[in-house]
Amino acid sequence: MTEDTKPPASSPSGDPYLLTPGPLTTSLSVKQAMLHDYGSRDATFIDLNARILERLVGIVNGEGGYVAVPLQGSGTFVVEAMIGNFVPADGKLLILINGAYGQRIKKICDYYGRNYIVQETPEDVPVNGVQLDAALDNDTSITHVVVVHCETTSGILNPLREISEVVARHRRSLLIDSMSAFGALPLDAGEIEFDAVVASSNKCLEGAPGMGFCVARESALEKAEGNSPSLVLDLYDQWRAMQKNRQWRFTPPTHVLLAFDQALTEYLEEGGVVGRGGRYRQNCELLVAGMRAMGFKTLLADELQAPIIVTFHMPTNPGFDFARFYDGLKDQGYVIYPGKLTVADSFRMGCIGRLGAEQIEGALEAVAGLLNDFGIDRIES
Repeated sequence: MTEDTKPPASSPSGDPYLLTPGPLTTSLSVKQAMLHDYGSRDATFIDLNARILERLVGIVNGEGGYVAVPLQGSGTFVVEAMIGNFVPADGKLLILINGAYGQRIKKICDYYGRNYIVQETPEDVPVNGVQLDAALDNDTSITHVVVVHCETTSGILNPLREISEVVARHRRSLLIDSMSAFGALPLDAGEIEFDAVVASSNKCLEGAPGMGFCVARESALEKAEGNSPSLVLDLYDQWRAMQKNRQWRFTPPTHVLLAFDQALTEYLEEGGVVGRGGRYRQNCELLVAGMRAMGFKTLLADELQAPIIVTFHMPTNPGFDFARFYDGLKDQGYVIYPGKLTVADSFRMGCIGRLGAEQIEGALEAVAGLLNDFGIDRIES
């Protein structure tokens, strides 16, 4: 390393910064929380579980009418559990799709043999409330509607309030996949009517991966008894078991829960949705402004962009090589994400996790340096 060469950026734990939609960069204290072993029936651990579930209900202001149910596994585990539990075998689900995660729900329904129809818009277009209203008018057999809050395929924010109002007016049930938005974007049970919302420990709440959770209307969860086609994904059974003894039915991810408890403490200390979402919004605005100054074009207009992850069109400059770009950023301590679009060649950069202005500015400086290495003065997209 020469005197002019900067060492790669790294988090306090020595790892590169993850500009991804999750797993993502966590605080050192969240990592350190996992340096302990607890038995699943230890009283301290049982109290910790209860505290986590109470806090999750509090994030949506759902006290008194909602309950939280934890589940082992990645976010998709609990999305699948939501579909299997809340949509009965004789129900019919309308899936609002504008990206890969809506498509995944469709695939879950195919596996479970659930009856469904699809309302699909392009990946860079929000789901459409007017079309939803017409669909519910025309098909009274639809019992449930499911929407992805923030579709990280593109980073688009779907109009949750509008969707909720339409579904409520038609007296149907709304299910929400808020995997990439829960805790950073407002979701108030007193303002948005829903039966269930699912998310995971390793997104905007900045915990470790390995646990999903469902915050459900208690009355809707009571009606879900016997619906689940899966034993391990039976949210009703998990809820009832924890009501009896506050314990998980099967071996819990103890270390993940220790980290999650610490992450929730730090979340609340930051100011909850307002503080966490505010930091992410600042990250997003700084990232977008800096990339646009170099000529990069965002897929989405600002009013559609959630402060979670930003999709950029792939440059068309002959000297730009994405593999070298990705590796070059990683070598300097910043990990980004390949694109997942069908509508455009792209890549993505995340705004969430334990990141702030210093890290975003460092990533922008690294991007500028790589463009200079490629001999590119300004990006063409």
